[in-house]
Amino acid sequence: MAGGVWETACALVRRYEFTDHRLLRGVFRPGDPLLGRDMLLEGRYLALRFYLGVRVTDVVDAEHANPGGRERVWGWTYRTLQGHLEQGELSYEVVKDLETGAVTFWIHAYSRRGPIPNPIIRLGFRLFGRDTQLRFYRRVGRRMHRLVKDHRQGAPLPGPVPLEDGSAIAPSTTRMRWWDPIALPLRHPGR
Repeated sequence: MAGGVWETACALVRRYEFTDHRLLRGVFRPGDPLLGRDMLLEGRYLALRFYLGVRVTDVVDAEHANPGGRERVWGWTYRTLQGHLEQGELSYEVVKDLETGAVTFWIHAYSRRGPIPNPIIRLGFRLFGRDTQLRFYRRVGRRMHRLVKDHRQGAPLPGPVPLEDGSAIAPSTTRMRWWDPIALPLRHPGR
């Protein structure tokens, strides 16, 4: 069904609208193909900001057999780029059980700490990194649930906020700051 839970969840994942802007937001060029897309993530911890490059390395849109029947999977994976605090990848997948119609959002992740030359940041990451990751996953799940529910009740789907250079920032709940149009485009990975 057009506008159903499956379609809504896929649209939110495609637009990178599922993240909690208090922890992470992304800048990307929405006109670029999803596969191979570079994104600049702004990780946030208290008053600190960390700019982290990632690249989309896989897109999946397939049907699979599972023990309960068949399921459809749509999503994408990104890998960290040089200079990221971590080395690894995250996959975001929307899975629909074709027998029951149940829709599930999955995050599959693996990572290890990357080389962090600054000893203070290295210590902070060692002390608070895992807790921040787990908080991110919980908040993503809650935000995704809320946005899908709100859309089912008639709310419009959010979309990334366009920037003057053709890139966009997501999630759209992010408040723009006066320096964003200057700072963010300068930090695009690979640009």
